Amino acid sequence: MQPVTSSPLTCWVVSDGKAGMENQCIGLAEALGLTPVIKRVHLRTPWRQLTPYWRIGNRFAASRRGDPVEPPWPDILIGTGRQSVAVSLAVRRQSRGRTFTVQIQDPVMSPRHFDLVVVPRHDKLRAENVMVTHGALHRVTPAILADAAERFAPRLAHLPHPRIAVLIGGDNGVYRLTPTIMGDVAERLANLTRSHGAGLMVTPSRRTGADNEAILRARLSGLPAEVWDGTGENPYFAYLGLADAVVVTCDSVSMTSEACSTGKPVYVIELDGGSPKFRAFHDGLYRDGITRPFDGSLDHWSYQPMDETRIVAEEVMRRLPAHRKRHGLA
Repeated sequence: MQPVTSSPLTCWVVSDGKAGMENQCIGLAEALGLTPVIKRVHLRTPWRQLTPYWRIGNRFAASRRGDPVEPPWPDILIGTGRQSVAVSLAVRRQSRGRTFTVQIQDPVMSPRHFDLVVVPRHDKLRAENVMVTHGALHRVTPAILADAAERFAPRLAHLPHPRIAVLIGGDNGVYRLTPTIMGDVAERLANLTRSHGAGLMVTPSRRTGADNEAILRARLSGLPAEVWDGTGENPYFAYLGLADAVVVTCDSVSMTSEACSTGKPVYVIELDGGSPKFRAFHDGLYRDGITRPFDGSLDHWSYQPMDETRIVAEEVMRRLPAHRKRHGLA
């Protein structure tokens, strides 16, 4: 991207520290070519309980339990999550509007309080300064996948093609990965090694649970499969880079979005439970022909890889020169 100024832009990422949310902001900063300062904030009472609805005195909202929020103010602030809203509003006000504020996900208030708001299409927020994406922003790029694939290729050379990356999440606030589902999924994966000669690259998560992981390992024992044991460097990027297809559980919008950035066939494992927003997200990808439910089959299809982090970054850089000129920063 072309630089907006001759001097490097400064950037803050503001969140409550949840990795999945914070990585969306970091991914956008990196797509802008910036190395952000990470601000993990903790709000005082009553802002912690009432934000974003309570907007009085936001400059006092951040407590000392979180990272300091003080000048010099950044050129760009990228925030996400309810706790970031009060800080974003305060910085915008105290910088006299000079800080370009980007809010990822619906801030549950008018988007006019920010310079740009980024929401997935299953959210209903719409305005001139609202960008709508198919899924979540993230840090995955073709270069990152290629680098990881090259480094892990010797370790995984024994696995036959087609190689399938299997990304297993687990229980969250709305979904449950039951032993019954895990057993059924593991059996379908095992059948792919027999019927298609597939090699499996499997990464469970902390939310998978010990019992489910034991079921998975037992069913895949003796088959051409690597199930990451959690030690050493995480092979997640390498699995995506080396895969011919991806199987992913439905409980993570971020994980699904990352899989769909590869342009490879993506199968989704449906779990018990769900919510209207998750349902709308997955049904949208099914309709678009990007993903399919995992039924134990293995097919090939093509689609335009989801490259929304780059698209949002380009929109930020499109809007930023006029913003800086308006505030005497050009």
